[in-house]
Amino acid sequence: MKFEARLFLYGVLFFVPVGLIYAAWSGGEPVGTVGIPLVGGLVGMIGAYFALLSRRIDARPEDDPLGEIEQGAGDQGVFSPWSWWPLVLGAAAAVVFAGLAIGWWLVYIGVAVGVIGLVGWVFEFSRGQHAH
Repeated sequence: MKFEARLFLYGVLFFVPVGLIYAAWSGGEPVGTVGIPLVGGLVGMIGAYFALLSRRIDARPEDDPLGEIEQGAGDQGVFSPWSWWPLVLGAAAAVVFAGLAIGWWLVYIGVAVGVIGLVGWVFEFSRGQHAH
């Protein structure tokens, strides 16, 4: 996580000075003058989170400069290759975006279908009280 932390923290060193330069050249145009330094702040928050996270977890093979490719072998996570829930979420997102053009009533239907899809995807592997 050290590389990711540095990557985002270097973004602060880019966006804040660029925001100040933009403010000087544009004559104080309000949207860019405020927005670009705020992007620097948001990037800084992500970088700070990654820096704190890198202290709490063990070093990954990607963090070792002498690491070999085979050190990263093995399971990288749990993925559901036969899940239909991402399709439901994609259809719900399409309905929401279509609702922005057609009418707000369609947005409400898309959000409802999206909530159902998200709950289904989260609890897909649940073996507890809500297993299905």
